[in-house]
Formats: sequence, C-alpha cells, structure tokens
Amino acid sequence: QVQLVESGGGFVQPGGSLKLSCAASGCVFRNYAMSCYRQGPEKEREFIAEISSGGGNTRYLDSVKGRFNISRDNTKNTLYLEMNSLKPEDTAVYFCAADRTYRGQTIYWGQGTQVTVSS
Repeated sequence: QVQLVESGGGFVQPGGSLKLSCAASGCVFRNYAMSCYRQGPEKEREFIAEISSGGGNTRYLDSVKGRFNISRDNTKNTLYLEMNSLKPEDTAVYFCAADRTYRGQTIYWGQGTQVTVSS
C-alpha cells in the first residue's frame, strides 16, 4: 500500500519560509515523478511544482517560480518543497502526489498539510 505523508506545514508571517516534506512508503520512490499541489480556501486544487524521478527536471506554477524549490532525496524516499517569500495568497492545504511519469498521470495522493501565511 502506497503512503505519502506530508509534514512541515504551519503558521508563518508574510515574507517567511517553510519547508515541507513528503515521506513515501510502499512503493519504489525513485520510479515516480513527484508533484505538489495546493488548495486554498474556496479554491480549486492547483498544480504547484513537479520533479522528475531522477530529479533532473522540474517545472513550476508561474506564481511560485523563484520563490519555491522542489527537490527529492531518493535515498530517503522523501520529497521536499522549500517555500520562501511567502504571501497570504499562498495559504492553502498542500499535497504531494506521485505521478506515473513526468508530466503524466497523478496516481497517488498524500493527505495534505496546512500552510497559513498571515500577519
């Protein structure tokens, strides 16, 4: 059974930083591209970032480019999303997901972690 468990969410002031982690189990982590999504209050879930299985390719939502960095450690079966210069509009539940291929179908989801950006 594949499990993706996010951690690292919390409350942060505007301009602050947070680093989310997503620990995978029950699968061969290095075989999957990984993505991050978020869903803000009364908003649709939106794609934020993706990283290829080996980590050599990444892509981002335009509004987070230059502020967020997605990375992975295949030896630790863990995905990371480093978020800097956070804004109130970044407030959302953040999800990690495993993709069949890079830019391909998302097949497994984590349960999400709340990030709140407020003064």
